[in-house]
Amino acid sequence: MNGSIKAAEPRRLYQQIADQIRTLINGGHFPAGARLPAERELAQQLGVSRPSLREALIALEIDGSVEIRMGSGIYVTAEPERRTWQTGSMGESPVELMEARAAVEGAVILAAAARVTPEGLKSLRQILDTMRVEIEAGRKPLDQDRLFHLTVATQSGNSVLAHIVGDLFDERHSPISAQIRTRFETPDTWHRALEEHEAIYAALEAHDPLLAQAMMHAHLEESKRRWMENEPR
Repeated sequence: MNGSIKAAEPRRLYQQIADQIRTLINGGHFPAGARLPAERELAQQLGVSRPSLREALIALEIDGSVEIRMGSGIYVTAEPERRTWQTGSMGESPVELMEARAAVEGAVILAAAARVTPEGLKSLRQILDTMRVEIEAGRKPLDQDRLFHLTVATQSGNSVLAHIVGDLFDERHSPISAQIRTRFETPDTWHRALEEHEAIYAALEAHDPLLAQAMMHAHLEESKRRWMENEPR
């Protein structure tokens, strides 16, 4: 019997906050059709950070409890039957994922900068060139973005770390991360991401581990900031 009992998974912070907001909705504090307070005000009311609140709001948008209207605000939907259950897990917290990636990829790139081969640099250059073409054509270079980070990790010479980098990166396909991409990625954000990748490449080409680590941390921090500070489209 011992082996058949599975501990309940701890509820992620964004799930807890989403449940708080749903309780307010069900209690009539925010009736159907009502506009929610601005993010800053609502975060203060709930005593939570804006990043965690934004994740909760995205989760509520996915399950149909609220509607995010570009340039207008966030409104309670008129479908109360969708708001009677708790928010289930829609993936890891995007903010926590970026922090985890910074920790892992920041360590990985130290080894990569010392060990990167001419062939590795050539592959990275080709990836970035293709990424630029995709962006200029108005397409999202998701495959090239993933391949760039995986290639950097592979150059570290540690296959286990490379596997971890891939797993963390692929979490961006979870419902909550995918919805955030839909809401906050634009051609401009991709151009900036490419510039940050170019800075990482230059540090690798110079075989400068500390600079490469600084550029990787800056890239992942900016990636997190872009969707946290931008307004929904």
